[in-house]
Order: sequence, then structure tokens, then C-alpha cells
Amino acid sequence: MDPRLAKFLQTNAQWAAAHQHENPIYFDQLKAGQKPHALLLGCSDSRVSPSVVMGAELGEVFVHRNIANVVAHSDLNFLSVLQYAIEVLEVREIIVFGHYGCGGIKAAMDDEAFGLIDNWLANIKDVMEFHAKELDAITDPQLRHDRLVELNVLAQIKNLQQTSVIRKAIKKGITIHIHGWIYDFSTGHIKVVYEPANEPAPQL
Repeated sequence: MDPRLAKFLQTNAQWAAAHQHENPIYFDQLKAGQKPHALLLGCSDSRVSPSVVMGAELGEVFVHRNIANVVAHSDLNFLSVLQYAIEVLEVREIIVFGHYGCGGIKAAMDDEAFGLIDNWLANIKDVMEFHAKELDAITDPQLRHDRLVELNVLAQIKNLQQTSVIRKAIKKGITIHIHGWIYDFSTGHIKVVYEPANEPAPQL
């Protein structure tokens, strides 16, 4: 076995033993079911583990991750997660969780041909085109990248609000709060870029 994978298994055994010692019914409680407080849509980047950086305990956050935290209306995987979270788990808080230094955002900005992933990155390029004037005015490449990360989170919030799942929930009188957060792995801090208010969508 790969030494690093073996280390993961060893660490898991130590972690499980420590939790069992601290709370003998810890795993029985997890086995009984989940009642997460929030659904989080994050990026697949290995440097960004939402539960770790937020200090969330197991069972507190229902998580879906994809490249560049995109809400695509053709993505049945995410839509199924969203529906299950709202209708079965009764989650009422949703976090769109982007991060600075996102490779998906950079790939879209570089406009190179990568193959299959180009179809997914088209979602980011749509955001770029919509905000081309603002982005073109930013001369510093890093600042331009960071701004697109922010604009992408706001765009995905709008996409989320337009899904059939959210619209159905609203028609039923269910209040869903959608938040826009960005993680900066160079500092470890989370930046809030959007908090729900009375307006139906974030201002872009």
C-alpha cells in the first residue's frame, strides 16, 4: 500500500479511538441519523476542506463539491443533493463557498483547451463575459482573478435561486437563506461576500 494511504488509515484508527474514549456514544449518535444545519456548495480543490476550516463537527454540514463551486441547472447530481437537503433534511441555510486561488477560475481565464473540463468551465466563462467591462479594467492579474472568484460566487447564488428546487420551496412558504463565502487559503480566513437580506438576489 502507498505509505501515505497507510498513514491515513493509521490516523483514522487513532482518531476513532480518541473519540470513542472521549464520548463512548459518539458513533452511536452519528449512526442514528443526520440533522445538518447547512448545505455547503464548495470547490473540489484539495486545499479547501470546508468542514476543517470552519471547525464543523460531523453531521453539522451537508456538503457538495465540484470544480469552481458551480450551480449548473443541468447538474442532476447537485440538484438531487439540493432537493434532499431541503425536502428531507429540512436544511434552511445554504453556503456557496468559493476560494481565492481557484484553479477552475484560472483555467477559465487562461482560455486554453483542456478537453472535457472545457464544457464545465463554460459556466465560468459566462460569468466572465457578463462582467467583461469590470474585469478588463483590473490590470493586476491576481486582483482580476480574485474579483472573478467573488463574481462567480454571486453568480452561483443567482443560479441557485433560479433552480426549481428553491422556487418550489419558496412557493411552499419555506424560507431559505443563501450565503456567499470565500476562503483564502493564504491566510486561512473566510470572507463574507453576501448575506441574505430583503433583496431577492445579490447585486452584481
